[in-house]
Amino acid sequence: MSFTEILYEVTAGVLTLTLNRPAKLNALTRVMLDELLEALDRADADDGVRAVIVTGAGRAFCAGADLSAGARTFDVAARAGDVAARAGDRAARGESAPGEPHRDGGGRFALRVYALKKPVIAAINGPAVGFGATMTLPMDIRLASSAARIGFVFSRRGVVPEACSTWFLPRVVGISQAAEWVYSGRVFPASEALAGGLVSRVVAPDALLPAARALAGEIVEHTSAVSVALARQMMWTLLGADHPMAAHRLDSRAMEYMGRSPDAREGVTSFLEKRPPRFTMRPSAEMPPFYPFGDTRPFTP
Repeated sequence: MSFTEILYEVTAGVLTLTLNRPAKLNALTRVMLDELLEALDRADADDGVRAVIVTGAGRAFCAGADLSAGARTFDVAARAGDVAARAGDRAARGESAPGEPHRDGGGRFALRVYALKKPVIAAINGPAVGFGATMTLPMDIRLASSAARIGFVFSRRGVVPEACSTWFLPRVVGISQAAEWVYSGRVFPASEALAGGLVSRVVAPDALLPAARALAGEIVEHTSAVSVALARQMMWTLLGADHPMAAHRLDSRAMEYMGRSPDAREGVTSFLEKRPPRFTMRPSAEMPPFYPFGDTRPFTP
């Protein structure tokens, strides 16, 4: 699949995904969503990709959904048009077939990021509102330019938060901060996002991508790809656990598996020999037999 609304660039083990509709502030379209999902599938299957950076072209990160359809932009039935004529395309994209419950496109993206075996860094270079804000929540680390402005604006558009954000946002920033931002729907500066714990760092605009690449490079150069993949999935999955015993069980299984692995032997040996590690395990083929360990049930309303 060739991409028309995103850029896919891999350098030194780091994939940079750039939302590429700068004239429209990188607003989300069906084409962009399909391309993002394909890009994530491609990245997960490619052991040459160790980390992913997501950013936007031009002055915006993502202005949310493309509202060019007008007042009925969020009307699922109206947007579908001739359902019978498009049924094949919808099935190919994994969307709801006629008669099945509607699946939010943003949620499909969020769940795909959640299931990814590679760490994801959001480099929020400018305005990020609606989906532009919620799409970053399942990403592992969010860095923001001082020019960024963020807003969970759904209540001001007469709709509700999407992209599984009612699950992610309270876990990222806490329920009170999440409630303030979601209920008011206001757009706030990067400094407030930092104070509220939504982003971990705010940097000058020209320092944003270098900072993201330096962080991704540290992961690429110094860590085991399978260790990172397991740690990522363990932390996200265990956010929903109701007792630390769930973590103990999963930690124990993962530690037993990795403890006898070639990457564990290399990690210890390289440390003792005071040299950079040469990890060889591949997430595409050498994840443990008990992976995935999240909720893999099919979608139901």
